[in-house]
Amino acid sequence: MAGRISALFGAQDMTQGNPMRNLVRFSAPLLIGNMAQQLYSTVDSIVVGNYVGDNALAAIGASGPVINLLLVLFMGVSVGASVMASQFFGAKDKDKLSWTIGTTITATFVTTVVIMILGPILTPWMMKVLNTPEELYQMACNYMLILFVGFLGSAYYNVISGVLRGLGDSIMPLAFLLVACTMNIGLDIWFVAGFRMGVEGAAWATILSQMVSGGLCLFRLLRMKDVLEVTPRMLIPKKRLLLQLIRLGLPSGVTQAIFSFAMIIVQSLTNSYGASVLAANTVVMRVDGFAMMPTFTFGTAMTTFVGQNMGAGKPDRAVKGTRAGLILGLSVSVFLVAMILLFGRYLIVMFTSTPEVIKLGSRMLQILAAGYIAMSVTQILSGTMRGAGDTMTPMWISLITTVVVRVPVAYGLEYITRPAGGAMGSGTPDPLFLSLLISWVIGAVLTSIFYMKGGWKKKAIVQIPDGAPVAEQEISLQADTESDPHAE
Repeated sequence: MAGRISALFGAQDMTQGNPMRNLVRFSAPLLIGNMAQQLYSTVDSIVVGNYVGDNALAAIGASGPVINLLLVLFMGVSVGASVMASQFFGAKDKDKLSWTIGTTITATFVTTVVIMILGPILTPWMMKVLNTPEELYQMACNYMLILFVGFLGSAYYNVISGVLRGLGDSIMPLAFLLVACTMNIGLDIWFVAGFRMGVEGAAWATILSQMVSGGLCLFRLLRMKDVLEVTPRMLIPKKRLLLQLIRLGLPSGVTQAIFSFAMIIVQSLTNSYGASVLAANTVVMRVDGFAMMPTFTFGTAMTTFVGQNMGAGKPDRAVKGTRAGLILGLSVSVFLVAMILLFGRYLIVMFTSTPEVIKLGSRMLQILAAGYIAMSVTQILSGTMRGAGDTMTPMWISLITTVVVRVPVAYGLEYITRPAGGAMGSGTPDPLFLSLLISWVIGAVLTSIFYMKGGWKKKAIVQIPDGAPVAEQEISLQADTESDPHAE
């Protein structure tokens, strides 16, 4: 019994056993955790929408793309650390794993400080560039500035929970997140409904909760003595591991930067439609966050599964796991699409009672629904490629679908559908979501093509010669000819 409990709450070795069972066991708590994390922003929106009003709800939505753009500095750190952790764990290399974690902790702190400095400086200027409606401007700025004050907690939760999942531990990040989520809900109601603090109260509730989850994740990681042992000297970043972290994480960071920048451009278009469309868009993005959770969950699970198996020298097992991931992802996505089409309107009503916003939101969800199936394919196959160490291919696909497809299509359709002689935003808001649907479908096609070409199988950072069992094989880091992983 003690052994089973230890296995449940410890690192999960996914190089053994049934791939489907591995993925389900790992993904179930991860899915619950992702949904709980989405509750942060969703509860903010529900409480603000009901107790402050549609303008406050729109202000939170208007701030989203700017926050996401500044998050990319540590998103790359998270992806790179997760890939390295999963491969070194699969290779049973405790020393390199420990040094990787130490480097990650320091890199996260440094990038977070940069964000905390840049965020408040850039926020007012960026909100003006985006043509944020005057009645929303100050609320949106206040909301973002408070989030940046407490950004360290969010950074450490997202990065360290990614490392824990790379080690196969999806239970403890879930437990910590549920604690923080419960705290966030209570503080939201207390600050916004009780103290009438408006959007500022929602922001304070979020950052206080994120500090708790981030601190708990870091404490948990440093206590996993059976898997890794980080000493104070390991907190000094070492050149080879830091460069490897950057090489793996930079493409994902660039991908997110491109995506966020494109969203800012589209946000400018969204703002031109006025407060009602902004409010509807905010609500739809909250519902969209939940609809995307299974897709992102299985994508993350594939990164861990493939990373561990490539590290253990089992590429064939990685392929079997990808097939299992596609079965899981597509099954759940089809079910969610059906639920959105049947009950989407009732989800919108949770956020607002304004008829116009409800009508617009319902229409937007109907347009996006089928795209969740395409995104399931994209995320799962991208997760496989990233887990193997190929982070460049998903980056290029994201660049094409976002910059080359989504942005031009959105503005092009808006121009075509606006009334003759009308100004920007005078027509139907359908182009905002039709362009997103088209980009998702093209992304799924491109990702499938590159996955089937198989180049990702040659990208593992851990190189294991053929022949002896893994425990007896020499494990080395690409481009690292020295035996000491922390040598300068």
